[in-house]
Amino acid sequence: MLFDVDGTLVDSNDAHARAWFDVLTALGYPVELPRLQRMIGMGGDKIVAALTDLEPDGSRAKALLSARQERFLKHYLPSVRPFPGARVLFERLRTEGVQTAIASSAKPEELTPLLKRAGVEDLIVAQASSSDAQESKPDPDIVQAALARLNLAPKQAAMIGDTPFDAEACQRAGVPFIAVQSGGWSAPDFAGAVAVLRDVDEILAHYESLFASMTSARRG
Repeated sequence: MLFDVDGTLVDSNDAHARAWFDVLTALGYPVELPRLQRMIGMGGDKIVAALTDLEPDGSRAKALLSARQERFLKHYLPSVRPFPGARVLFERLRTEGVQTAIASSAKPEELTPLLKRAGVEDLIVAQASSSDAQESKPDPDIVQAALARLNLAPKQAAMIGDTPFDAEACQRAGVPFIAVQSGGWSAPDFAGAVAVLRDVDEILAHYESLFASMTSARRG
């Protein structure tokens, strides 16, 4: 089972959006917070390309990304909290012999403390972040990198995430996708999802029926 992190395991999407807002407006790039909130889950390089005139690989873009990361880690990370049920779901999966891995667009410097806040860092078999992929979500590279770490084919795994960018990445990678609405998106935003649930706690509540139906579908 592959997992996104921001908005899926921890309530951090708004914190990321506000860090982006702070840095972009300070640098003279006017942007509305609601627009940023709808972009969280994409790779930072894609956000820079969409909202600025900077070359994503240029020195100024890299400085902006570094400033955003510093703003998030120092100012917003301390208030980030895990969603109820995150660790319990990981423990349930481990008990039943399911490997758990991370497929996140986050930078490794952010991913490690976020996983600690989620309380699952000791239950993860493998992880793939933005540093493991040439292209960030919604491109499929990060999902494919996580599969490679586990030596699995796409149909041998599924992914839980909270944004349409996760859904598209999974669709393009051929991985079944389970959506949670804890990141702020609604059911119609998740075209092609196997199921759409409120959050990871609701996945626990429907664990038997959800995963039994997925197993039956794969066997079929």
